[in-house]
Amino acid sequence: MPRDRLPLIALVGRPNVGKSSLFNRLAKSQKAIVDPTPGVTRDRHYDKVTWDDRSFMLVDTGGIESADQQDQMNRLIQEQTRLAIEEADVILLLLDGREGVMPDDLKVVDLLRRSGKEVHYLVNKIDDPSQEQRLLLPFYELGIERLWPFSAAHGLGVSDFFTHLVEGLAAAPEEELPPETIRIAFLGRPNVGKSSLVNRLVGEERMVVSSVPGTTRDSVDTLLERKGRHYLLIDTAGIRRKGKVQEKIEKFSVMRALRALERCDLAFILIDADEGITEQDTKVIGYCMERGRACLLLVNKWDLIANDTKRQKQLQEEVERATHFIGFAPVHRVSALAGTGVSKLFPLIDQVYRQYGQEFSTAQLNKVLAAALAAHTPPMHQGRRLKFYYVTQVATRPPTFVMFVNYPKGVHSSYYRFLINQFREQLGLDKIPLKILLRERQRKQYGE
Repeated sequence: MPRDRLPLIALVGRPNVGKSSLFNRLAKSQKAIVDPTPGVTRDRHYDKVTWDDRSFMLVDTGGIESADQQDQMNRLIQEQTRLAIEEADVILLLLDGREGVMPDDLKVVDLLRRSGKEVHYLVNKIDDPSQEQRLLLPFYELGIERLWPFSAAHGLGVSDFFTHLVEGLAAAPEEELPPETIRIAFLGRPNVGKSSLVNRLVGEERMVVSSVPGTTRDSVDTLLERKGRHYLLIDTAGIRRKGKVQEKIEKFSVMRALRALERCDLAFILIDADEGITEQDTKVIGYCMERGRACLLLVNKWDLIANDTKRQKQLQEEVERATHFIGFAPVHRVSALAGTGVSKLFPLIDQVYRQYGQEFSTAQLNKVLAAALAAHTPPMHQGRRLKFYYVTQVATRPPTFVMFVNYPKGVHSSYYRFLINQFREQLGLDKIPLKILLRERQRKQYGE
């Protein structure tokens, strides 16, 4: 996984022109709610999209409306959209082919021209090629040289446009860092102590530390050298629950924190010992899982409960219950303010990073597989015994293995977990995510 910054592409336009429908089609999900009522997309939605082997971060925004139509909620949506425009590398303006040119379209086109950004103009809801010429004609009065007709709902024209788009996307420049620099992102809710921990690790006041939540608006990098090894510390803005996100800039901070995950090898998930683990903390951990990042769960502000053994036990149980799905991630207690536990972080970082980038020979992997199969015979699938042929490593960070089997879909989740645990135990990969991909070996080729 490359650690350079992914291009950011923002979908903008009036309400109900089809932005969420296009986002869902590209992200192959239903993360954005599709509803005919304008203003349904209250917050930005974002996802990593890969098209023709080229990846980018796609952002869905709320609709842009004229000032006389704005209420308080709409004003927040407008500001989010303007922030997306400022941050985006490429902007896609969606226009409604059925409604034709509306007064707000003229204002939006003027806004985008003044932004100086690369902009593409897509005329949506052209569901039949025979309608193309008639529906496109009114939009040429906007003074746009090239219009892209398509249908987000049916997929017509989408492939042509995005193939053209990714061909022109400039590759993000490589970060100029010393070899084998360990990239660490600090994630968590506002005011959990991320900047304070960076300061403690660096040994000087590099970050602005404040008791006011949300001080860190953007990701801030600090390069640290320690005992001949280099670390890039990426401090990010706090991620709040949606219900708590009221200030417009805070909403945009979520996406910047997610982009930090694209750059890092290891994520520090900070949990407030005083407040305990929250649903939002588990969502942040989920972000790390989705992107295959190694992570450490740091229970910060431990000094606040240092003398309360009952609370310590309760908090430990809460964390274990909430993070059972990521049981391999080390849990470490620290106090960024008092310095408790901080000195033990660097040895732990080095240990996790070493596992994260470890490589194994095919012979070594197949020895582990053979031992696992001998210890627990593969079950039957539709009257046939599952057969595991061989396994090989295809990637690191995290270690990723491909295992060939006659019926991949017949491998029950319990047996798959058994194999994962065997490889973890035998290979010493107890602190990082591990991927095993099951692939079918053609049975006809081998006479089965």
